[in-house]
Amino acid sequence: MLKHWLTGLTLAAAMITGAAAQDLPKTQFKVIGLNSPTPVSIYDEVPFWRKTIPEASKGAVTADITPLDQMGIDDKTMLRLLKLGVMDFAAMDISKMAGDDPRFEACDLAGLTLDPDKARAACNAYRGVIDRQMQKNWNAKLLAFGGNTPQVFWCRDVISGLDGFKGKKIRVFNNTMRDFLGGVGGTAVSMAFAEVVPALNNGVVDCAVTGSLSGNTAGWGEVTKSIYPMSLGWSINVLAVNLDSWKRLDPKVQAFLTEQFKAYEEKMWATIKKTTAEADNCNTGQQPCTMGKLAKMTIVPVKPEEAATHKKLVEGAVLAGWAKRCGSACAKEWNETVGKALGLTAPTP
Repeated sequence: MLKHWLTGLTLAAAMITGAAAQDLPKTQFKVIGLNSPTPVSIYDEVPFWRKTIPEASKGAVTADITPLDQMGIDDKTMLRLLKLGVMDFAAMDISKMAGDDPRFEACDLAGLTLDPDKARAACNAYRGVIDRQMQKNWNAKLLAFGGNTPQVFWCRDVISGLDGFKGKKIRVFNNTMRDFLGGVGGTAVSMAFAEVVPALNNGVVDCAVTGSLSGNTAGWGEVTKSIYPMSLGWSINVLAVNLDSWKRLDPKVQAFLTEQFKAYEEKMWATIKKTTAEADNCNTGQQPCTMGKLAKMTIVPVKPEEAATHKKLVEGAVLAGWAKRCGSACAKEWNETVGKALGLTAPTP
């Protein structure tokens, strides 16, 4: 009897979900997504918009998604383009928006967290601040947080360790990474993701920072010999919507999408754990490697004394540099949110 009752409940739930989906008005969106070679784009973002949303809505809700590298867009302008309504939804590396507002790098300061759960906790603590700033100044609404594998150093030669970065030109993509490199004597070079492979190949930069698996799937292993796995963050990405586009939606579509975004965020963080676990295997030609390419990289271990230096740089140069850019009130708010979640305190200049 219980089995029949449970089966009936399952069928009823399916019928309700199907009916709700069929009731949704026809809606189509324009979406600009993340760089196409990255695991989060391959395994989460593109399938979400092209498959999950149309199927869950019974074809009522569809989206035209194009990764930003295929649009030739400077990723630092994504929030500005979203404000203008160039697209309905946009995904972006939130730290790259920090030139417009230092708060946008606050939950992913270079080296701030060393595991996915802490990275997520830091950003969850700061979610309200990011959404507030987006709505206040950018005509946008925050919908979901995701991320990538740890941001590590990919180098043309086999690097000796942390001291080997002195005098080296190193590609970074946000201000907080500049703060960190300044502490080890490296020269930070800003460069778009799509430009890095030729830059490494031609010696324009000696090393470059990106995800331990993002570099793999983007072919960085073909132009580098070593990885130094000292983490400089998680390249936290956000999904946001233009507020005018959101307000025009039928309430049923808003409710449908809100539930889908919750599931999408959960999937992105699950993917981060899997890709992080597989990255070393893929980069050193071992199995299991189901989400990347088999490569032959040398992984240079982080020595205990280097890990201690990393901690000092994060709690010193990185936090101080960010707090100075963001200001006293901003740093105080950080201490009450991210800092409280992680047990850290930023100076209040």
